[in-house]
Amino acid sequence: MTDDEVVAAVRGFAGARGLPLPATSVVVEEAESVIGFPLPPLLRRLYLEVANGGFGPGEGILGVRGGASQGDWSELAEIYRDGPDPSGRIPAGLVPVYDWGCTVWSLVDFRDPAGPMWCNHESEHWRQGMTLADWLGATMSGSMTVDELLGSQPSP
Repeated sequence: MTDDEVVAAVRGFAGARGLPLPATSVVVEEAESVIGFPLPPLLRRLYLEVANGGFGPGEGILGVRGGASQGDWSELAEIYRDGPDPSGRIPAGLVPVYDWGCTVWSLVDFRDPAGPMWCNHESEHWRQGMTLADWLGATMSGSMTVDELLGSQPSP
C-alpha cells in the first residue's frame, strides 16, 4: 500500500470509530523533541491529517499529547521516556506504539523514515519484517494477531 492508500484506509477506519481529532504540529514537534528522532513521515501524516492516535488494532495506537491513550500510558513521548522495558535494552529510536497485553508491544523504528516495525516481549525485541504501512494494513484487516507476533520471535 502507498502512504496515500494507508491514509485513506485509516481515514475510513477513523470515521467508523469516532477517533480523536488530528494533532497539531506543535504537539507532534514536542513528541519529536522528547524522542530525539522525527516521526516517520506516514505516522506524522496520520497524526496531523487523520487522528491523534486510536487507529490500528483494538484501542488503537497511542497519540501524542492530547490524543488517544492506552492503558496507563497517555502519550507516545511519555511511553518512550518511561517505557515498558525496565531493562533499558530497547535501542534508542524504537518507540512503543501499541500494547497487545501480556508484555507484548509493537514498536516503530523512528531511525528509518519507512518506519520498520519491531516487537518487544519480556525485554526481548526483534524486527517484524514489515513497515508501519504494512502493520496498519494487517492490524486493521484483523490479519495481524499477537500469536503471529510471538511466532515471529527468532529462536535463541
